[in-house]
Amino acid sequence: MSIRLTFANFYLRRFVRPSLARLEEPEAARRHLERSASLVPGAPREARYLEDRVPGPGGTVPVEWVSCGRAERRRVVLYLHGGAYLMGSPKTHRSITAQLARLTGMRVMVPDYRLAPEHPAPAAVEDALAAYATLLAQGYAPGDIALAGESAGGGLVFALLLMAQEKGYPPPGCIVAFSPWVDLAHTGASIRENAHCEAMLPAERVNEVAAFYIGQGDPCDPMISPLYGTFVKPPPAFITVGEPEILRDDAVRMTERLREVGGEVELHGIPNVPHAWQFFGPHLPEARESMKAAAAFITVKLGATALSA
Repeated sequence: MSIRLTFANFYLRRFVRPSLARLEEPEAARRHLERSASLVPGAPREARYLEDRVPGPGGTVPVEWVSCGRAERRRVVLYLHGGAYLMGSPKTHRSITAQLARLTGMRVMVPDYRLAPEHPAPAAVEDALAAYATLLAQGYAPGDIALAGESAGGGLVFALLLMAQEKGYPPPGCIVAFSPWVDLAHTGASIRENAHCEAMLPAERVNEVAAFYIGQGDPCDPMISPLYGTFVKPPPAFITVGEPEILRDDAVRMTERLREVGGEVELHGIPNVPHAWQFFGPHLPEARESMKAAAAFITVKLGATALSA
């Protein structure tokens, strides 16, 4: 464990987790994430950001295109940001998306999907599907599209895969999920077992937070908790999770679920890291190595050439 990771875990346990435990309103949580994201270094200087909009079921969906240098145009990454479905935006997650763009040499599309509680499920997955459908309409071959996301965005990746399957869209070339939240019913043992060793997420608030997104729905609805979905010929997947995370079992059980139907899955359980540690950018060695591994997976599965770090 690096010295920087030791410090990051201390900071999260001492300051971030208590703050998250005290937040009462989604608006306060959004401001907290925006402030925190502004303090996280990591977006390459050469990163470029382009605002766009795509048609969606609730009106147009804002998206941000992220690129570094001269990006190739044949392959693309669709990234779905985390934030418990309550908070987050393309701007708050540039420490991940810009690194992904640099390491893959591809453009990254990041939808600013509708958030709960103003827009409960299935609004987020509908907007994600709208972004995916737009990429297909723009001429991208499905096998040249990678889906990626972290935390709630990691769960949203799998919900999108299920909705695309249901609507008759072809599957993407591969999937990358960092610490995915795929069971909003919270039936995994790690919710309880890791409640004290989790550095970032307050376990006592997870049901309350999930309820904002679930709304009047069923927490076991596959479009809310894709762990309960039936996947047909899923694309290759790369899943990472920290061993101390309360969401550890979400990642483990999703891996098992995909493998049961013949899916190819790389599962990486990493000791000592906090939830979605990739968010902390290239200045945390463990985050840097994870991003490099994810980018290499994408480039191999999409038939591209990985860039050096």
